[in-house]
Amino acid sequence: MLREGEMAPDFCLQGADENMQEREICLKDLLSSSLVLYFYPKDDTPGCTQEACDFRDNLSILQTNGFRVVGISPDSLQSHKKFKEKYKLNFVLLSDPNKEVAQKYGAYGKKKMYGKETEGIIRSTFLISKEGKILKAFYNVKAKGHVESLLNTIRVFQK
Repeated sequence: MLREGEMAPDFCLQGADENMQEREICLKDLLSSSLVLYFYPKDDTPGCTQEACDFRDNLSILQTNGFRVVGISPDSLQSHKKFKEKYKLNFVLLSDPNKEVAQKYGAYGKKKMYGKETEGIIRSTFLISKEGKILKAFYNVKAKGHVESLLNTIRVFQK
């Protein structure tokens, strides 16, 4: 698990940017502003859709507070493009098919789902400064209400 003050692990992944262009995007490319980096299990599933749409609907508030949003899942670029189009998502989605970046961030591992222990993506969000430091790490988040909770945390940083 990553802790506040640690440097965010570097990465480069294929992604669909805000304009639906496919390209390699690295952490260093994203740090022109502070960053909300979130890991989610699967495109177009109920919890992941709710979370993505909450980010979409609150993007202008996040940007006003100096943050950009990037989502990462193991889904393919084709899946990301369909997800972005279907829900008019206005932020970058990156594909981590081998779950290597998720593992670096502690966002992959054992989790409980419906009472059973499985291995998979652990819904996690990281606030990262322009300098690449972890400001706050959230593990095992619930999709519903998560973005609102993040906004409250960001407001504390702004004071």
